[in-house]
Amino acid sequence: MDITFGGISHATGALVYLLIMGLLAQGYLRRLTDRALLAACLLTSVWLGVIASQQAFNAPSFFIRYTFEILRNAAWIGVLFVLLGVRLSRKSSSGNTQYWLGLIITGILIFMLIAGMARGMFGAIVFSGQTLLTGQIVVSLGGLVLLEQVWRNVTGYKRQNTRYLCLGIGTLFVYDFFMYSDALLFNQISQPFWDARGAINTVCAPLIALTMVNTRKQPLDVQISRQFVFHTSALVFAGLYLLIMAAGGYYINTAGGEWSEALLIIFFFSATVFLILLAGSARLRARLMVFISQHFFNYKYDYREEWLNATGLVTSLESNDDLEKKVIQLLAEPVESQAGALWLKNEDNNFSASTFWNMPEIKFDRIDNNSELVDFMRQSDWIINLKEYQLDPTRYHLMEIPDCLWTTHKPWLLVPLFIGDALIGFVLISEPLAKIELNWENYDLLKIVARQCASYIALLHAQNRLSESKQFEAVNRTSAFMVHDLKTIIAQLSLLVNNAGKHKSNPVFVDDMITTTEHALKKMNHLLLQIRNPVTQDDVTQVDVIDLLKDIIQQESRREPIPSFTGDDSQVIISADREKLRSVFVHMIQNAQDATDKSGDVTVSVKKSTGWIVVFVQDTGIGMSDEFIKAELFKPFTSTKGLTGMGIGVYQSREYIRKLGGSIDVTSEPGVGTCFTIKIPLVNTSSGYGNYKGAAYGS
Repeated sequence: MDITFGGISHATGALVYLLIMGLLAQGYLRRLTDRALLAACLLTSVWLGVIASQQAFNAPSFFIRYTFEILRNAAWIGVLFVLLGVRLSRKSSSGNTQYWLGLIITGILIFMLIAGMARGMFGAIVFSGQTLLTGQIVVSLGGLVLLEQVWRNVTGYKRQNTRYLCLGIGTLFVYDFFMYSDALLFNQISQPFWDARGAINTVCAPLIALTMVNTRKQPLDVQISRQFVFHTSALVFAGLYLLIMAAGGYYINTAGGEWSEALLIIFFFSATVFLILLAGSARLRARLMVFISQHFFNYKYDYREEWLNATGLVTSLESNDDLEKKVIQLLAEPVESQAGALWLKNEDNNFSASTFWNMPEIKFDRIDNNSELVDFMRQSDWIINLKEYQLDPTRYHLMEIPDCLWTTHKPWLLVPLFIGDALIGFVLISEPLAKIELNWENYDLLKIVARQCASYIALLHAQNRLSESKQFEAVNRTSAFMVHDLKTIIAQLSLLVNNAGKHKSNPVFVDDMITTTEHALKKMNHLLLQIRNPVTQDDVTQVDVIDLLKDIIQQESRREPIPSFTGDDSQVIISADREKLRSVFVHMIQNAQDATDKSGDVTVSVKKSTGWIVVFVQDTGIGMSDEFIKAELFKPFTSTKGLTGMGIGVYQSREYIRKLGGSIDVTSEPGVGTCFTIKIPLVNTSSGYGNYKGAAYGS
């Protein structure tokens, strides 16, 4: 048995990785990362033990040592695949690059296993030593590419958990890369490099163990960014370049003769300077990005991110001006423009400039709805490139572009805004500071964002119109209530005029006429006050309901059938606006009279309950169906009186009783009659409007 430094370093490394396996085995190994690390440590320990055995006992064979080295490399690359979320069983959702990269590296590892087996069986006839060395370099380079992506895609506090793992695995691959590159260059593995390899692996073991300790509570989590492919490709190209440099250096070393050393220095210096020039070329980086976009991804843009960005910005705005400017900005930014303007369809059904962003406004901005430009956009749904139009108008069917668009600042693109098939406007985008070449993806992205923006513009405008409609509705409802009260006054005065010829000499009629006129005057003054100040508060006082009902019944006794009062006539006090409560009872009694023949009966009765007063207005008239009561009776502007009715009396009455904290219920049967039940809280159970408490009616 030979005891060498290399044997000791590799044996020590084997023991250290066995200890790390024990540390891992103490956990539950539920996470895929833990299981991958356990397998990597196991294969590394076996591989180091095999090398130690070779150096001490010259056994086992080269093929066994080589096979375990390939498996060890595959295990650590597997750890990186797990961190990156690469699965060879399916393609990645973020793109095909990780999937194909995994297949390529796996294929290289399988090829190296086959090559090692063939070399063990047939010697160097099938695969030369240079082939195996090149494969080792490629595997090391692939591991470094994957490791770079793990580090790049870990951000924030998660880097604290992965930095030791990245440093440890990176050291393993970097050392192998330099050792095998040196071997390929000089056609033999350096013995010092080989002996120190076990010690280097041993030094990396504590770093990997620290990662396991740090990730007990917080698991490793790596998110793949869209830039993965660009940086991966850059490193792959750099690695290939280094391989070419190594091959060139090997050729110079073998064929250069006595000048070989000087030629090697010149070659490596020149190649390094050239690599730096390539890495610093912005044009080369741009071309590489274009190449990757065309060949590695289906799309140039991350449409999900663009869609979420546009949606988030437009939904966070409230005013028209802010939204319209943001729409211009959202359409201008993807093509690197800094200015634009928005044309929207106006009330005249034409198009006019609504908002300008980072450009001066123009005076004459109207574009007719039947212009050639509008017709072309409506029929084709095309984005119009004005620079293309200037070069070749036939591309756009020789249509005429309105002069007002040419007067804007550096006009470039016209992006139509559609809601369904309706054109609601378009956005003019100015030329960017730097020239940009547009392709189908630029146009598709602009169309997608334009559709989204158009929907929000239409929604915001609809909300504004709805708000205006509600304001007009409030005004119209107030006017309708006033007209209803005027109609009641006119009916009372008309009745007086019609009966004046017969009863003007009757003193009782004259007194009644004076009383009715005073009431009409009071009602008119109240309406004038409402017109001057529509939000005036109710004139709340204590009202004796019994006294008010008797006064109304006496007033309405001029009409037939004459209403009658029954029940307890002792004082009942509630808090209410006397005139509004009077209007409720007058309306109920008059409706009962209108629905009943002169030979019928209209009865007003009162019942007291704990905390409440209940007023019944009952008639023997034509009655109403249940369907009418449920669907029509309390619906404003619905009337059974034809042109003479407003259809708001019952609705207005119910709303005021509800405001008092009460309710109105109706029971009716066609051909039999109707009973309105009006329930109002008493004043001694409440401090005002609204929240009344008391026993239910009938308790």
